[in-house]
Amino acid sequence: MAKVCVLGSGSWGTALAVHLAKKGEDVILCSLTEEKFEKIKKERENVSALPGVKIPDSVEITMDLESSVKNADIIVLVTASVYVRETAKRIAPFVRDGQIIVEAAKGIEEANLKMLHEVVEEEIPQAKVAVFFFFFHAEEVGRGIPTTCVVGARDRETAEFVRDVFITDSLRVYINPDMLGIALGGALKNVIALAAGIADGLGYGDNSKAALITRGISEITRLGVKMGADQVTFAGLSGIGDLIVTCESKHSRNRRAGVLIGEGMTPQEAMTQVDMVVEGVYAARSAKKLAGIHGEELPIVNEVVKVLFENKDPAEAVKDLMIRDTVLENRGQDF
Repeated sequence: MAKVCVLGSGSWGTALAVHLAKKGEDVILCSLTEEKFEKIKKERENVSALPGVKIPDSVEITMDLESSVKNADIIVLVTASVYVRETAKRIAPFVRDGQIIVEAAKGIEEANLKMLHEVVEEEIPQAKVAVFFFFFHAEEVGRGIPTTCVVGARDRETAEFVRDVFITDSLRVYINPDMLGIALGGALKNVIALAAGIADGLGYGDNSKAALITRGISEITRLGVKMGADQVTFAGLSGIGDLIVTCESKHSRNRRAGVLIGEGMTPQEAMTQVDMVVEGVYAARSAKKLAGIHGEELPIVNEVVKVLFENKDPAEAVKDLMIRDTVLENRGQDF
């Protein structure tokens, strides 16, 4: 039995704490905001983010950051991407040499275009950092519905330790050494999910969705390979798997925000309506910047950025994607 500290009591932090407690691990759920802490401790349920999923009595709910981190065998960092560096700074003084931190947020730090696990490694160099990327929704994990995920780390021993902590008969965990590919796929699929939601909001059909998913994974893969990731990773769980579920599911906050934008809301109105962090909004500009640095064209990402930040009409964005100059479907092929 491992002593696990879950940092962050949003939908994902709560779901993972419930999952680990049901498995029999010794779990501390550490809330980073007092308001959320008081509500969850009183109700033993995250009513706003994960209604209907009770937190087992065995889970300790606290705001004692120092004690939670110092006494843990493994720390699971589950905050919104924009808070990862701040949280890493806060816990750095309490982390032991070789202590494992599992970075489970999805996104890119826009200020310097770092992957989030790189941010944690930079702020807490004494830790062993792993990435935990899932292509499922917190609502289903909290209910114990079977699914799979992938863990990436710098060494096999760390990846296998994290795998063994999380794996159950309802959650199958794979390991993968390509931390960059896992992180990039997890971040950029949120941008494509916004586009898929916009298409749904505009009233388009399955053909449009399939096209966005297929061309979306092509964009993610091309950029990832240019950055040094393994192409095979994007054919796996953190690539096409995560992209499919995020573009299709009613639980996806990114798709939901996209639907509202397609129906006529402004991006800000859509994010307010969703009332949860829409990571694709933060990742879109970072993806465009990375593409520029690495000399790669990402047409879907570019149009999403224009809709989000340049007031472009969503229908016009789709039209411009359709009338682009024609190209070979796959690079490297020719007649």
